[in-house]
Amino acid sequence: RDKEIYGERTRENRKRDAIWTRGNEKGTGRYESRIGKRIEQGQAEMKKGQEEMKKGQEEMKNQIQSHVENQVGEIKDHVNSCIERIEDDVQSMKRDIGDVKGEVQRKIEEVEEKVQGKIGDLEKRLCELEDRPLNFPANPELTYSRPTVKSLTFDGQTSWIVFKTQFDVTRRQKPGESLQVLAADVERLMNLAYAECPQDVREGLAVQFFVDAIRDEDTQLCTRLMDFTDLKSALSYSMKYEVSKISMHTRPIRLEDNAGKKKR
Repeated sequence: RDKEIYGERTRENRKRDAIWTRGNEKGTGRYESRIGKRIEQGQAEMKKGQEEMKKGQEEMKNQIQSHVENQVGEIKDHVNSCIERIEDDVQSMKRDIGDVKGEVQRKIEEVEEKVQGKIGDLEKRLCELEDRPLNFPANPELTYSRPTVKSLTFDGQTSWIVFKTQFDVTRRQKPGESLQVLAADVERLMNLAYAECPQDVREGLAVQFFVDAIRDEDTQLCTRLMDFTDLKSALSYSMKYEVSKISMHTRPIRLEDNAGKKKR
């Protein structure tokens, strides 16, 4: 009897277990189905969000690229405009420089022509001076009113130092005065002051006073170092020295044109 009761209970328990198992399986399936649907729905929404985000990024990228291209275009236009203005200014400056160079070259040629003409005149005068004796006429414009020079002659009684000092302070080459005029006036003064002296003495003193009266220090020094004994030689040398100085200071000046070539 007990065995029968135990067997029935066992069969009932098994039925309940089977029913519970089937119910549990059905519930689990429904739960899993709901979870799966939610996961699929979430994945779909996530995919949609990603697509929208990607689309927004593409739109933003396009906007930024368009803005950058516009800015770059404006900068290029501004730079090109500046370059054009600079090129115009450079061309204008080149034209101005060319005009200035042409004017400077023209002035240089005019000065060179004048200087060469003066040098030619001086050389001609030197040749004439060397071919004729030294005999300069007295220039009335250079006559001095100092009685100490006109009336004083060295007679051997007056103190030589006093006499020479009086003569030294009376004559000096004036600005613009030529050496020829200076030599002529020195010779005239020597004839007045040393009329009683021998010719060779007057010549030596004339050279000394002529050299002392020369205004240009270089010409004076070089002429003095030559130690001439006659006025004609001293005058000829000093004039040649002045011509050489003018030639040295008027050497050709070269300019460069736009092509970089030198022209005179």
